[in-house]
Amino acid sequence: MIKNKSINPITYHAPDGTPADPEVQKLVEELIGQVADKWTMIVLELLYEQGTLRFTELFRQIGGISQKMLTQTLRNMERSGFIQRTVYPVVPPKVEYQITELGLTLGEAFCGVWMWAEKNLKHVHTARKNYDEERSN
Repeated sequence: MIKNKSINPITYHAPDGTPADPEVQKLVEELIGQVADKWTMIVLELLYEQGTLRFTELFRQIGGISQKMLTQTLRNMERSGFIQRTVYPVVPPKVEYQITELGLTLGEAFCGVWMWAEKNLKHVHTARKNYDEERSN
């Protein structure tokens, strides 16, 4: 009989081999989860390219997102400090969003993923095609 073994999560290590600070590891895992959400990166890109935008402008420009998902994405981004939300005391309420310095640095960090994708696009397509052909036989 095989005993159930608990699976340990991956522990990140510094370049010198020492385990990463648990708080840093937790933050990295949370941030990867957040930016892996395609909406976060799209919002960052729009705010970077166009500056301050209102909710309705963001919603119109992001195809395929629901108002609920955009609201949730913006709240998560504001909580993490990637964007700043400004509410103006007018009727009807006016709310604007802009990227923060922290959001800019996050966008810069993920530019490497774009560069990797451009460099390896053909390799990924070839690998996927080969895989699909092998599975269809």
